[in-house]
This record gives sequence, structure tokens and C-alpha cells, in this order.
Amino acid sequence: MKLIILDRDGVINEDSDDYIKSPDEWVPIPGSLEAIAKLNEAGYQVVVATNQSGIGRGMFDVETLAAMHEKMRRLLAVHGGRVDAVFFCPHAPGQRCGCRKPAPGLFEEIARRYGADLGGVPAVGDSLRDIEAAQAVGAQPMLVRTGKGGRTLAAGKLPADVPIFDDLAQVAETLVSSGAEA
Repeated sequence: MKLIILDRDGVINEDSDDYIKSPDEWVPIPGSLEAIAKLNEAGYQVVVATNQSGIGRGMFDVETLAAMHEKMRRLLAVHGGRVDAVFFCPHAPGQRCGCRKPAPGLFEEIARRYGADLGGVPAVGDSLRDIEAAQAVGAQPMLVRTGKGGRTLAAGKLPADVPIFDDLAQVAETLVSSGAEA
């Protein structure tokens, strides 16, 4: 099984410092939906692991999050793509859960559900916390410059061995053309 784990905001859809709080605010990054379809076509199961602290902060509820993900699935289907599962942390930062990235809980749950060792599995994010969560389980972190990726690079704390890509489309092209398997 080929598996890839994607962060959502800033990787698949446009991000906002004010949070993505509704389906109307959920806007795909150009090329991201086609990139997911390309990954699917190459045999990848695409899984999303996303912090959604807007729920814990009272900005939106789980039903609204489900509506955002339904929009994502509907738009993906137009391009022949799909996300196989979405794992999310609903907690605010102060709630001290084990699932909020950089904690590895979401990744550990993915490993349990898929019965998979995440060693070497590509994990694409736009923030240091995405990279740290992936590293904690032995996945292969990849940073995109979209979303908060530019800020993450400018902070200068990214481990030297983390590959950097312009966007998810470049990640998909690289993985598919290299025939890389997780």
C-alpha cells in the first residue's frame, strides 16, 4: 500500500490567520486537487491529518467541518481524485491533547487504522509542527511553500534533511515521476 499524509490548510486549501470557518472560506490552492488526483492515479491512498482548533475555540462546529470536507470531496471528484480519510484534532492549544500537531497522535491513529508502519511515508505540511509530527513517527516530512510554508522557511528552524517544494502539485509530480513508494 502506498500512503501519503497531507496537512489540509495551506497544503490543499488556502489558509488564513483568521481560520477557515465555513465551506465558503474553503478554497483549494490552484493545482492541489489535480495533484491529489495524480497521486490517486499512481496508487496512493491520500489521508489528511489536520489541526482544527477552530472547533475548540468555538469558531465552528464539527458539522461545519464535515461540510468543508464534503466540499473538498465533491471538488476532488470533479478531477477524478479522492481523499481516503480525514483525521482531525478539534482541540485548542491549551487543552493538552495528544492529537494536536506537533504531537504525533493523529499520525499514530492513521498507523493504527491502516495497520501500517509510517516509516518513510511522505507527510506534506506547511508548518514546523507538521514536520515534527511526521518525524515523531518516522514518516518522511516534506514542506510546501504554500500556506505558512514561507514563514516556516523564514523562521530558519526547519531540519536540513526536509525536502522543500513549491506546492502540492510539485510534490505529486516528484513522487509520481520517481516512482517513490512508501
